Amino acid sequence: MKKLLSVLAATLLVGVAAITASASALAQTPASAPAATAAPAADAASTAVSASAVATAATAATAATATAPAAPAAAAPAPVPNKGDTAFMTIATVLVIMMTIPGVALFYGGLVRSKNMLSVLMQVFVVFALISVLWVIYGYSMAFTGGTPYFGGLSKMFLSGVTPDSIAATFSKGVYIPELTFVAFQGTFAALTTALIVGAFAERIKFSAVLLFAVIWFTFSYVPVAHMVWFWDGPDAITDQKSLDTVTAAAGALWAKGALDFAGGTVVHINAAVAGLVGAYMIGKRVGYGKEAMAPHSLPLTMIGASLLWVGWFGFNAGSNLEANGVAALAFINTVVAAAAATLSWIAAEALIKGRASMLGAASGAVSGLVAITPACGFVGVGGALVIGLLAGVVCLWGVTGLKKMLGADDSLDVFGVHGVGGILGAMLTGVFASPSLGGLGACDYIANKCGVFPGIAAQLWIQAQGVMYTVVISGVVAFVAYKIVDLTVGLRVAEDEEREGLDISSHGETAYNK
Repeated sequence: MKKLLSVLAATLLVGVAAITASASALAQTPASAPAATAAPAADAASTAVSASAVATAATAATAATATAPAAPAAAAPAPVPNKGDTAFMTIATVLVIMMTIPGVALFYGGLVRSKNMLSVLMQVFVVFALISVLWVIYGYSMAFTGGTPYFGGLSKMFLSGVTPDSIAATFSKGVYIPELTFVAFQGTFAALTTALIVGAFAERIKFSAVLLFAVIWFTFSYVPVAHMVWFWDGPDAITDQKSLDTVTAAAGALWAKGALDFAGGTVVHINAAVAGLVGAYMIGKRVGYGKEAMAPHSLPLTMIGASLLWVGWFGFNAGSNLEANGVAALAFINTVVAAAAATLSWIAAEALIKGRASMLGAASGAVSGLVAITPACGFVGVGGALVIGLLAGVVCLWGVTGLKKMLGADDSLDVFGVHGVGGILGAMLTGVFASPSLGGLGACDYIANKCGVFPGIAAQLWIQAQGVMYTVVISGVVAFVAYKIVDLTVGLRVAEDEEREGLDISSHGETAYNK
């Protein structure tokens, strides 16, 4: 117990120390004024709105004073959060928590052998808790305040200055939600993403290694990618071309390029999958891999986990709109359609190849469709979602069979085959089906206050490809370094006898099932 407590303390200290050490290199820009109009190539809904797009009554009054004529003028009323949107986002946040605990935990837990069931549940559960704490200490500040195109600043460490009265912009001018609601929603994304990696090295990694790796990878991969893709000053910061140029210059690097990622194809799925694949290589294959039976011990639990994921994903995708309106409804229906289509295409392909469809295939197909539609759900029409889902089921089936053999890594629970392949497919197809000519919404121009702007499929595909490449490189390099640090400090892998005994007993002194 003392050893575990020391490891937990060490992991927290490593994260804070790493951030503090890099603070001098980052611009600690104060929160900027509320936002106003959108970038030409990126719809406002393509990014989770910057938490620095916070307006208080004092801010509004100061801005009014600076621009008002000498004659006395009535102060503009302070913006007030929309109660309906706030309630919607609160429910969406709860649904994302359900996606992780118990969704991901049970989905993964059912796929491992019974002797490792509790270890996977423990890893997912504690990683979620750990990242939730790091998020409010420094993660939120570094992801959603101004700084550089790659990192934010530290002005909101420990949520400094964030109060119940603080508000965050949405994707409509003059519409706000409480900043604390936005903090909580984005925190669930960070925790979920880090927990997804667990599936790649399940059944042979030290518990302390999981925690230390999570701190390092979250700090130097998740946070910067989230900042690059989702940070901007919000729609109310844009009123003309000059203000648009200012917002674009201060935004995350990929947002400024016009990358479209509605709910996390790059930030969540590709990011986690690459880290998992690197871990599968560096930690090595499980003892007996390829020689001993390693079948899932409980497909009913996996099915329950997949079902919880499907339900929770509505909070993940529809909630990423930040408002309860028609675009949220579009993201919702697209999530249903893509997951259903991928389920059918996966089991159909499986039946053609193996002669029968399986429950594991149906559950995996649903998850592959959910992954692929994530970056596209608020940009594409229902027809586009249907095509994305049908392709995801077949392509991800290849990802966990043919591609997995080609890569030669023991990715225990096929994190890369589903989340990596599905995430890349979805990110690229977003650049196709977001086109208004194919039923998509395109992007929004907040200067002209109209949507449907699109640079063309070829141009958007190149932008999407850059987002994928940035994410792959950043996550891959950070993961490699993180695993090396972990291996040199606490060690990556349990001893062979502990692995054979099972991590439930050897790492936690418990068993999932008592005979």
